[in-house]
Amino acid sequence: MDDSKMGGKVKKPGKRGRKPAKIDLKAKLERSRQSARECRARKKLRYQYLEELVSSKERAICALREELEMYKQWCTAMDQGKIPSEIKALLTGDEQKPPQSSSTKSSKNSNQS
Repeated sequence: MDDSKMGGKVKKPGKRGRKPAKIDLKAKLERSRQSARECRARKKLRYQYLEELVSSKERAICALREELEMYKQWCTAMDQGKIPSEIKALLTGDEQKPPQSSSTKSSKNSNQS
């Protein structure tokens, strides 16, 4: 029996599948390099976004700490029997001199969006 006709199949000498040409290898290498450049650019943008997000959250935290300190001072003053002028203005309805917390509240709202 002939070895080339085993099991009813004829063996074909030569290549199995298609081997890429040198041009294809160069194109593949260039595509890979381009993909790596795009990946690095996306990574850079992602880190910039995260750094801006952290920075805005840190500013919001500082504003909230200032507001908390102001409220603590008000409480201390009221414990001593003094009423802070900002609270008097709020109680009497005078809005001539807005309290310090109004600027921190508006900055908080702009950072939350």
